[in-house]
This record gives sequence, C-alpha cells and structure tokens, in this order.
Amino acid sequence: MTENTRIKVLFVDDELHNLEAFKATFRRDFDVFICLSVAEAMELLEKEDMHVILSDQRMPGTTGVEFFEQILSKYPDCIRILITGYADIGIVVDAVNKGKIYQYVQKPWDNNNLKDIILKAFEEYAIQKAKRQDLEDMKILAEQLEFLARQNTIS
Repeated sequence: MTENTRIKVLFVDDELHNLEAFKATFRRDFDVFICLSVAEAMELLEKEDMHVILSDQRMPGTTGVEFFEQILSKYPDCIRILITGYADIGIVVDAVNKGKIYQYVQKPWDNNNLKDIILKAFEEYAIQKAKRQDLEDMKILAEQLEFLARQNTIS
C-alpha cells in the first residue's frame, strides 16, 4: 500500500438516511461507496476492490452476518465491520465466528470513533495483504529451491 492510497469503504444498509449520513460524514476522508441491499453490494464488489466493508445487521432478506459469510471466501482481505442498533450477544458471537468481523459497532455511531475504527481496519487490511503476498513469494521460492535441488541430484 502506498502513502497515497485512498481507503475504499463500502457501507451496506437498507436505510437510505444512514447511507447518506455516512457518505456525507466520511467522503472527505475515504472513497465511500454505499449500497441499499446485499444484492447491490455483491454487484459492486464484482467491479470494485474494497478495503473495508461495513454492514448493518438487520436488512430485508438477509443479515449483515450472512452477507459477510457470503463474501468471506471470495474477498478474504476485506475487513468487515458489523453495525447494528440492537444489542444481542448472539449476533456478536455469530458475527465473529461466521462472518469473521473485525469490529462490532452500535448505532448510533460516534463519527470520530468510527473514523478511527475504519483507519485501524485499513491498517489490518494492509498487514493481511502483505502477509498473503509474503506467503505467495515464499511458495514461489520453495518451488524454485525444489527445482534447484532436483537439478543438483540429477547432475
């Protein structure tokens, strides 16, 4: 990640006023994308790489946890943050275990606190991305070493 990388943040919520408030608050700090549904978010994710994804828990047809479960294997590097207006320990446990969330935030959120959470989430994204790249590099090196070792045994 370069110093000039703008953090791409997606917020999924079925309440338009929440999306508009989020975008108005954070558009100067981040590249903000908003979606009114999980289906809309899935379409967007096919076209745009995101760093941080926030989702409301309670939406028509699906939950934030279910959405995070759906995207986990295809977009493992995205950092997931669950936002909800309902305090339910069962939801939090599901979010952590099934959706592999980074953070759980209660509505109404505090703007400064949420900004800090997003910034820290992006740091985590960069760390995960670097680790994944290091693993790929090590696999390539291991294959090259194995090839060289075979060459030495043949000659």
